[in-house]
Amino acid sequence: MSWKSIIGQKPQIRVLQNALETGRFAHAYLFTGPEGSGKESLAFEIAAILNCRSGGSGGSCGSCPDCLQIKEFMHQNVEYLFPVESALLDPGDLAKKENKRFLDAKERYDALIEEKKLNPSFTPAMERSMGILTEQVVALQHKATFMPGEGSKKIFIISQAERLHPSAANKLLKLLEEPPPHVLFILVSSRPDSVLPTIRSRCQVVKFSKVTALELRRWLQENRPEIIDPELSFIISFSRGNLRLAWELINNQDSSRAESPTIVLRNQALDYLRKVLTPSRFHEAIQAAEEHAKNLSRSELTLFIGALLLFFQDVTHRRIDPAFEGLNNPDITDSVDRFAKNFPAADFLLISTAAEEAIRSIERNASPLLVMAGLSAELKGLLARG
Repeated sequence: MSWKSIIGQKPQIRVLQNALETGRFAHAYLFTGPEGSGKESLAFEIAAILNCRSGGSGGSCGSCPDCLQIKEFMHQNVEYLFPVESALLDPGDLAKKENKRFLDAKERYDALIEEKKLNPSFTPAMERSMGILTEQVVALQHKATFMPGEGSKKIFIISQAERLHPSAANKLLKLLEEPPPHVLFILVSSRPDSVLPTIRSRCQVVKFSKVTALELRRWLQENRPEIIDPELSFIISFSRGNLRLAWELINNQDSSRAESPTIVLRNQALDYLRKVLTPSRFHEAIQAAEEHAKNLSRSELTLFIGALLLFFQDVTHRRIDPAFEGLNNPDITDSVDRFAKNFPAADFLLISTAAEEAIRSIERNASPLLVMAGLSAELKGLLARG
């Protein structure tokens, strides 16, 4: 990594870079801002800079043993906390080897870490977790008593700091009140108002902003030039400044295919929409909805519905201004225009709201089958009015 690997956030980078160069780095920071704005990526870049053997003013080198260990979540000076299941923290090392509950939880934990390695903006949390637990902070307290290895600092990165269990938050507060000089705390939260006020008061707050479409486009063009339109515009439009979503789409590339998986899903979504709109084919739409609900992962299903949402946005733009050029789907302008012409009175605000609610339901672990069946019926009813 390096400072250049961070998308956007130029004012925030300048503040932190200046603090590092002048030796005025605070002992604790609270990185706040929208989900997917790159807060944790910047936290790990700071951890890398403070331990990198070859880095300079441009940031970490990304290739020395320390940088590579940090990327693999294996560096002795860097601790990463996020909400985990209590099964991982039960005492008794020997017993755990035969403890199925522990082994299952460890497997889920390892899968989250692997996903984090692939997607720096992914925010891991175990579904059965009650938050960041007291035992996790107690372990930090113990590790804080030891001096760092060859690096100058131990860095404790605490993801989703708003989810600190009350007793864990109080123990962390004690650490922050009397911070060891060799420890740097970086707390990360998209909901800073839910972080214990006394913890907030002991951290220097750095507020992150949503990544703009222009910043994401420029970064993709410089770092992933193989991604071109229509894929490029689709990634930018669909992610809406959320780098987690953007990374998921970027890593969904397959250069061996004529069409990217993203565009394939979009085309499947539009084919499904055509079936919804054709009275004699509505039964096919229901069958397609069932198949997609069963065969697509939750992230793919979110993308599938999101493709419909972006298409509806394009239709709305072209209906208001037939000359509008900033489409999410510039490669299918004719289809957008035909749709706008054929449904001149449809309420696309309600239609888009239905798609957004379906996406939220999928993200909240609702039954994909029920969500898709409900969306099919709702789309048919709303578009019939147009």
